[in-house]
Amino acid sequence: MKARDLMTREPLTVNADMPVLDAHRMMLERRIRHLLVTDGGRLTGMVTDRDIRLNLPSPATSLSVWEVNYLLAKMTVGSVMTSSVITVDPNRDVADAARIMLDHKIGALPVVDGGTIIGILTETDIVRAFAKLTAPAVAG
Repeated sequence: MKARDLMTREPLTVNADMPVLDAHRMMLERRIRHLLVTDGGRLTGMVTDRDIRLNLPSPATSLSVWEVNYLLAKMTVGSVMTSSVITVDPNRDVADAARIMLDHKIGALPVVDGGTIIGILTETDIVRAFAKLTAPAVAG
């Protein structure tokens, strides 16, 4: 089985100048954990729900609500994203892709073909495929 067989096609992409709060809202609404960051269609990074959570202020902050809101409004995806993103080719074997994810402790791999983003392979995609393959046959 190849990455192209399991990947989510047409993944959501955002610009690095998008406010972090907008990206966070988008992820919550769509129930996803990864956004690819692009510039003119070229992959420049990835931002995860964890990246965002780690950059939000602690509830124990001594800042006022106005100071917190001001700082959050200025924070962009580009300031919290990971810019060194590991990618896979659409013809990469899924078992190899899963090993890459395990070895690097990452939850998603952009699928890139000739410099063009064509999908994203996530832990969820792999678990979904595993569940389908191991599901008992239904008698009927």
